[in-house]
Amino acid sequence: METKAPAFDYFTAFQRNLGFLSRVEQEKLRASRIAIAGLGGTGGAQIHALTRMGIGAFNLADPDIFEMVNFNRQIGATMDTIGRAKTSVMAELVHRINPEADVRLFEAGIDSESIGRFLDDVDLVVDSLDFYCFKERFLLYRAARARNIWVLTAPPLGFGFTLLCFDPEGMSFEDYFGFEEGMDEHELAVALVAGIAPKPFMMKYLNRGGLDLGAHRLPSVGAAPFMIAGVIATESMNLLTRKQPVVAVPDVIQFDALLRRFRRVRYRWGMRGPFQRLKKILVHRRLSRGK
Repeated sequence: METKAPAFDYFTAFQRNLGFLSRVEQEKLRASRIAIAGLGGTGGAQIHALTRMGIGAFNLADPDIFEMVNFNRQIGATMDTIGRAKTSVMAELVHRINPEADVRLFEAGIDSESIGRFLDDVDLVVDSLDFYCFKERFLLYRAARARNIWVLTAPPLGFGFTLLCFDPEGMSFEDYFGFEEGMDEHELAVALVAGIAPKPFMMKYLNRGGLDLGAHRLPSVGAAPFMIAGVIATESMNLLTRKQPVVAVPDVIQFDALLRRFRRVRYRWGMRGPFQRLKKILVHRRLSRGK
């Protein structure tokens, strides 16, 4: 005889959060909407963690489909999902955990026409865009800042990550990274690398054979997205509930699990400081050899 599945109840599903969260705080998470741009390695794991935290609504954007090359790091990539849109697969994951969640999908990704709708009703944004999505990233940060919305990002760096939290009333995305008008793709990549890896821990064990900048291929491992997911879920909860003071750029947090290294540092001038400018020159030379 087939057993009937129980009816979903939000506070039964997430009651084990209580104790570390109050019921009022859990209600706040339930009433919150998070926009996630990019549903690959970090984005997929973050959606999973945020759903388990009890976030009640999402705006999800990604124009891609799952492929076998995604298997090493992307939670949504399985034999059953090859060729399927990442947006629909991740929406199914959310609804298998929380059938009541309100999920809005942006199957074409974000652009100048959709960015307004993508940010509608949103409490905070998570940037999980691919490294080379410069146009989309500039658009996202500028639009979020104009709407007074925080943006969180934690790019994977080997067996670790860097956490960057952008306060809409604090240092801007452009000012932290030192982006300038007229930069070409390689210059933008250098500035981005310098900002997301102010201390390049991963260079101690990076095998350059897996790096092909010309083909936009960067090495990755599956351990990093799951570490990042926990950190982003925690930072998101904290921003929504204000349990602890928020750490925002120009304060940066880095962690590398393989090297067991943690650091928190403040870059007063972002990547425009004299030492950071010198580092950009060194990064430019190193990456140029990988072209």
